[in-house]
Order: sequence, then structure tokens, then C-alpha cells
Amino acid sequence: MKTSVVIVCAGNSTRMGGVNKILLPLGERKVIGVTMTAFQACESVSEIVIVAREADIPAIQDEAQLAGITKLSACTTGGATRQESVINGIKKISKDSELVAIHDGARPLVRSEHIEKVIKDASVFGGATLGVPVKDTIKSVDGGLIVDTPPRSTLYITQTPQVFRRGLYFEGIDFALEHGLDFTDDCQLVEAIGGKVAMTVGDYTNIKITTPEDIRIAEVLLKQR
Repeated sequence: MKTSVVIVCAGNSTRMGGVNKILLPLGERKVIGVTMTAFQACESVSEIVIVAREADIPAIQDEAQLAGITKLSACTTGGATRQESVINGIKKISKDSELVAIHDGARPLVRSEHIEKVIKDASVFGGATLGVPVKDTIKSVDGGLIVDTPPRSTLYITQTPQVFRRGLYFEGIDFALEHGLDFTDDCQLVEAIGGKVAMTVGDYTNIKITTPEDIRIAEVLLKQR
């Protein structure tokens, strides 16, 4: 199924001291270049749309050219929230796209084979997200006191890309806008309207670069490939 990918990287990088993490060097490329390359290699991906700060778009376009990215179809600016940024990107996708995938630009180590796997699951169930089982015991805390210990076997760390059938995702967006809801996770849009979302197991190297130490970890993981 024809899949459009919206890569979101319009955040202000406050936890990186204001340095834009997607433009940091990673291996022979910048972070966003490594991210785009993973999707460029996927046969199921027909186009890539980037959502970024306006000031960063020229640098992203330059990186795309240097990295040989031919599937980049559009760059657009972000909104005040992640949900608004995704909607801005959705407006730029092709009208004949059957699936839409949303990915964090700061997850450069996603593997192409896992992208294909989550796309396949979304085509079957209507929605799917990459994720991995939690390794640690999780506690629910209220007022500084533990109130519950959820069974670890049911808990997953949610990653991206998150992929949905176009019509289902648009229905979720409409529901959120009509009810004044603002979600930080795209699966929540589909969950809110009763849609099914499969958990596609990826791997633990699909980290999100958030703090300065993350870029150093990403460098090590990239060299091991």
C-alpha cells in the first residue's frame, strides 16, 4: 500500500540546551539525514514530508540532497503543539496515499525492515506502532507513594513510526479537533475513536535523541551496525 511518511522535527530542543538535535552530526551524516535514509530505503514508502522550524528547512533540504534522498516531496513548518505539527504535515501528503506514517525526526536509528513490518501490520489492522517490551518493573505513584504495580508483561515502550490507514487517521484528527483534544501520541487519536492499533515489536536501538548523552549513545549504536 502506498505510504506517505511525515517526519516531525519542529521541537525547540530545550533539553539539548537549545541546540537543534536533528542537525547534529551522526556518523557521516546529520541526525535528520540518517532518519530520512531509513525511509528512503523502504519500498513501501512513496514520499517523505518534513515538518520543521522554518529556520531549519534550508539545512534539512541541503542534507537531503547530500544524502541522496529522492523521496522528499515537501517541507512545512510546525505548529504550537506536536499534534498541530503533524496536521501541518498531513496537509502536504499525496491525495492517493493509502497509509500515513508519523515518525520522530530524532529517532534516526529506526531500521528499514522494522518500518516495512509496521507498515504491513497497519495495512492489516488499520493502525500499528513500533514498540518494545519494558525491561523494568513500573510503579504507579500518587503523592510520592506507590499505589500500583502494573504487570510488566502487558507494558510496552512506544516508539515511532506509527502508521495508520489514511481514512482512519483523518477521522481521529477530526474527532480531536471537534472535542478540543490535543494528543502527544498519534495512536491516541485512533484509540479515541475505537480504532485498533497493533503493537509491532521493533528493537531497543530505536532511541529518541533528547539529551546530549543520547547523541553519544547513538554514535556507538550506529558504529555497531
